[in-house]
Amino acid sequence: MTVPLSILDLATIGKGQTAAESFAGSVAMAQLAEKLGYRRVWYAEHHNMSAIASSATSVLIAHIAAQTESIRLGAGGVMLPNHSPLTIAEQFGTLETLHPGRIDLGLGRAPGSDQNTLRALRRDPMSSDSFPQDVLELQGYLTGPTRIQGVEATPGKGTNVPLYILGSSLFGAKLAAQLGLPYAFASHFAPNALRDAVAVYRRDFQPSAQLDAPHVIAGVNVIAADSAAEAQEMFQATKRARVSLFFGNGREFSDDEADMILDSPQGQHVAQMMKYSAVGTPAAVLEYLDGFTAHADADELIVAHQSTGTGARLRSVQLLADVAGLVRV
Repeated sequence: MTVPLSILDLATIGKGQTAAESFAGSVAMAQLAEKLGYRRVWYAEHHNMSAIASSATSVLIAHIAAQTESIRLGAGGVMLPNHSPLTIAEQFGTLETLHPGRIDLGLGRAPGSDQNTLRALRRDPMSSDSFPQDVLELQGYLTGPTRIQGVEATPGKGTNVPLYILGSSLFGAKLAAQLGLPYAFASHFAPNALRDAVAVYRRDFQPSAQLDAPHVIAGVNVIAADSAAEAQEMFQATKRARVSLFFGNGREFSDDEADMILDSPQGQHVAQMMKYSAVGTPAAVLEYLDGFTAHADADELIVAHQSTGTGARLRSVQLLADVAGLVRV
């Protein structure tokens, strides 16, 4: 690989699995990623999704950081409009204080949930409008000076936790460029604006105290397996799981039912979401990722290993590291 590889761990709760088992799998993945030479592992804030266990993102990061030694860990991301900037500064200031030099803070402005869950979170539907101001307020708590007179984050002040702007549209690209922050594009599930957003970010980037040149992280799905047939089987199982997640309303579809939905116009949306997916043998996956890196004009790839079982995901992590020639730093 010509660029570093990182991991987006979706903390998936598989069929018949518990959240505790999902967390054990996340610990195993981070420990393996650290051993193999991946740059970082991120966890995303989602709510009211029965198949995703990373809703309390900072707590999960703390748990995994305590069981690893050197790999960077962070949020990819915290949905900032769900929280006060001070609270997030205190949480991630605590993490950085406990685990110096290892914590990242990616920020998004989406709710990470549906409208009913938004109400349950006590979130103002208009709160995303203040996202740029909230990012600056949060940055002030971590790096100084504070933007709210007389209010400091403890822990947090002076920790300089690096911020990343997450997005899937031109809005995030423009904001990251204006603030001089790294930009992570969610092309692993929202691929359509990838190239336009990266072009805008690179064109408009203004250097900052945190970053002197643009840095683009692009998301991509990966299923590496010992055979192409095995990888394709897991890819189909992953798409079936997404059908149940998005359309099931708590119900698990049979394989035949899920396949029928995938073949429908409604189901084609699931396939489109996974447009950028490297699926196959390690050599085929590496070839795809090399091409995707150039296509996305990326400085770093963050891969979501999408196999449905923990063992298969760990195998994918290992196979990609081996073929990419990763080395633990």
